[in-house]
Amino acid sequence: MTTTDAPAGLTYLRPATATAAELSERFQPIFDRIAEGTVAREKDRIFPHDQVQWLKDAGFGRVRIPVELGGFGASLEQTFALLADLAEADANVSHIWRNHLAFVEDRLNAAPSQTNDRWIQRFLAGEFVGGGWTEANNGTFANLKTTVRGNGDGWLVSGAKFYATGSLYADWLDVLGKGDGDTVLTALVRRDDPGVRLVDDWNGFGQRTTASGSATYTDVPAAEGDVFPAGERFVYQGHFYQTAVLAVLTGITRAALRDGTSALKARGRNYPQALDPDPTRDAQLLQVIGQVSVYAFAAGAALRAAGHAIDLVAAAHASGDEVLRKQRVLEAEVATVHAQLAIIDAALQATTTVFDALGASGVSETLLLDRHWRNARTLASHNPRVYKARILGDWIVNGADPVPDLTFTHRGGQGN
Repeated sequence: MTTTDAPAGLTYLRPATATAAELSERFQPIFDRIAEGTVAREKDRIFPHDQVQWLKDAGFGRVRIPVELGGFGASLEQTFALLADLAEADANVSHIWRNHLAFVEDRLNAAPSQTNDRWIQRFLAGEFVGGGWTEANNGTFANLKTTVRGNGDGWLVSGAKFYATGSLYADWLDVLGKGDGDTVLTALVRRDDPGVRLVDDWNGFGQRTTASGSATYTDVPAAEGDVFPAGERFVYQGHFYQTAVLAVLTGITRAALRDGTSALKARGRNYPQALDPDPTRDAQLLQVIGQVSVYAFAAGAALRAAGHAIDLVAAAHASGDEVLRKQRVLEAEVATVHAQLAIIDAALQATTTVFDALGASGVSETLLLDRHWRNARTLASHNPRVYKARILGDWIVNGADPVPDLTFTHRGGQGN
């Protein structure tokens, strides 16, 4: 699959050149290494700084950058598949990469310039971007309290944010705020600037080591080339952010299948009502594992469909065909909403149903199988699914536009 056949020069996007086998060969050994300590990190809330660094060192942050520019040339479908594989190893580590990969995507969609060349070089050097968009109780751009004020040749950023996912692992923070004249800007500021204060106060019961706490900014400088109009961010950013979450949920679903299967194999006895004294030969318990495998299969299929649809938006954007781009955006919205409903249902069902194949030992804190449900439920709350089937039905029956009102900070992010 190609990202775009557009002439070089419109954007940094190029035809995808990586194969799934090549990407897996490079990154799966690191994912496997990350998986080794997942339960211990979850149990003791140990932040995976080393694990994130392993991925930085391996070039995971440049997976979408074209090969001729120094990256790996992956498609979006391949990128989301990698995030799912990483989430199967550790759902927290996978989620940490969401904001970075989204900002890389934004710069790849931009027209080539010295400013963007500089950002490409930063990505190639392993510099990492964390998030800083969401404010407590704000749903629209109009309610933003954070400011990005002009200051000579640069800008000053002041405000407070929450859900700053990945911030403690970052070199840069991507901050949304109001500029002069109430324009909405996104500014990239240095994580280590003395005006930046990050607090690990995320108190959710899942995704506990993603560094999704609060951040405050006090007159933090941003250079001219590091501030961008929010309205010019890449057209499919909402789809990207949402599908990144769905990739993590897909990985969690697979992890539930993996760990449930291992726990069933480890059972030494069965209940008196069982069909067989050997749990691994009990047809009803095997049926449970088979059903969980269906949930994992469905999640993977939905993720591939959503990733493919977003690849088509990227290609349309790079081609410069505005009519085609609008059509692809609509198709990607429908595909992403379908995927959201399918994957969330699969993840929540799998992470609950799997316990039916296990005995009382399945709830042991040694296994910590509850982490799969806690993480899935937390991620499923980012962008409430309660509205989505209604939106699909309105589009199918009445032709109502399913694409969201972009006056909202629609990034598939947390709502509060």
